[in-house]
Amino acid sequence: MKLAIIGAGPAGLALALLAAERLRATEIHLFDTRPLDRDIGGDARTLALNLGSIRLLQRLAAWRPEAAQAIQAVHVSQAPPAPVAGEVWIRAAELGQPQLGAVLPYGALVAPLQQRWLALAAEQPVRLFTRFATPVHAIRSQAGGVELDCGEGPVVDRFDLAVVAEGGVFAEQDRKPITSDYRQNAWVGTLRLAAPGLQGLAVERFTRNGPLALLPLPDDAEGPRAALVWCLPQDEDDIAALDDAQRLVVIQQQLPAAAGRLTGISALKCFPLGLNVETRLLQGRALRIGNAAQTLHPVAGQGLNLGLRDVQALVDALRDAGETGTGLDAALARIDWQRAPDRWPMIAATDFLARSFAWRLPGLPGLRGLALAGLELATPLKRAIARRMMFGAG
Repeated sequence: MKLAIIGAGPAGLALALLAAERLRATEIHLFDTRPLDRDIGGDARTLALNLGSIRLLQRLAAWRPEAAQAIQAVHVSQAPPAPVAGEVWIRAAELGQPQLGAVLPYGALVAPLQQRWLALAAEQPVRLFTRFATPVHAIRSQAGGVELDCGEGPVVDRFDLAVVAEGGVFAEQDRKPITSDYRQNAWVGTLRLAAPGLQGLAVERFTRNGPLALLPLPDDAEGPRAALVWCLPQDEDDIAALDDAQRLVVIQQQLPAAAGRLTGISALKCFPLGLNVETRLLQGRALRIGNAAQTLHPVAGQGLNLGLRDVQALVDALRDAGETGTGLDAALARIDWQRAPDRWPMIAATDFLARSFAWRLPGLPGLRGLALAGLELATPLKRAIARRMMFGAG
């Protein structure tokens, strides 16, 4: 089989590496628009990985624990004013796990993946091909495969299967069959904390206007720090008008005591939020994974983790097809329903949470607080949700 992977971000690189390991008879071409000599190691965008994703990266020999901050506990709570504040604690030790997940910069994830791919490609130059600085302009379905318009000029390549792993952010994407503009902004950046910092604690605070999350980052020379993701409705978002000191005060007022004291804030970046979902992952012999298949609200921090599970499911399907003699089309046809129990509940849950913050129904904060308080008491349900967040469905 001849496989094209379009996009060398985390999902695309993970797919290339896993396919190279498990599909030994497959010729793999990895495309990306960026040049190979562009330094990606310094990209500071923050990513949250669950334990299942970490185990995949460990298997691919591309996990660098020294660059990541382990998440040992998660605290979810409702901000006042609310009749019932409500809170939920999820701790790795109570689940018998070494950690719930980890937080790390984008560059610290992608650089080791790319380094590992380049090493494999150098060892197997007749099977693994790195085609960076090569944009794919079009994908055309053909009988038994696809044709790609590649690079500069009329260059056409034919493949048995093309996997699109280029995601991008909601504002820049073409609209898919299921789409919704939440009319919310995500403000992201880095906060400084007084010692001892979060120490492996991730904080999710449901405020009146939207969720505010602090994700622990490794300490640097200046001390403890955390990544901020702060979601606000666009028509009530006056953050741009505040200076750093004012932003710091407002954020501190929203946080629970468990978050500790904030001492500094970086420049914040703003991204519009929305839902953008493909109803079918497969179109002919072109298949979409990760953000190319489903772009979600960041409230649950599950977008990349869902994409990495897409990777594993696809490689499993292709491997089983090769081992059992099942045709490629039959194996691909099963992908949609195989991924459905994992994809659709996560899409629905994040969509519901995102929309609920736009509702101004009387008593809603109290109901949300009661739900959190009830979940804290319902230990079996809490553990089931925690496992779902760590490993997905199944």
